[in-house]
Amino acid sequence: MTDNPVMRLNRAVAVSMVEGPDAGLALLDDLSASGQLRSHRVHAVRAHLLERTGDTDGARAEYAAAAAGTDNLRERDYLTAKAAALAHAENS
Repeated sequence: MTDNPVMRLNRAVAVSMVEGPDAGLALLDDLSASGQLRSHRVHAVRAHLLERTGDTDGARAEYAAAAAGTDNLRERDYLTAKAAALAHAENS
C-alpha cells in the first residue's frame, strides 16, 4: 500500500511540509517519471509547490494544466482562478 501512486502523491505533499517545496517537487518528479499516476492532482500539487518556490510562471502553467485535466467544474474554476491570480500578481 505504501507504493500506491496516490500514497506517493500524498507523501510528496507531506515531505514538502517538513523539508520544503523542493523536496516535494523531487518526489513528484519521480512519480511523474514512473507514469503511475496521470491525474490533474499531480499538476495541482506541482503548481502549489512551484508557487511556494516563487516560480510563478511554472505554477501558473501547472494550475492551467490541472484545470484542463479535470471534469469537475468547481475544481476547474478554483484552479483557473489560482492561475489568474498569479498572472494578476505578476502584472501588478
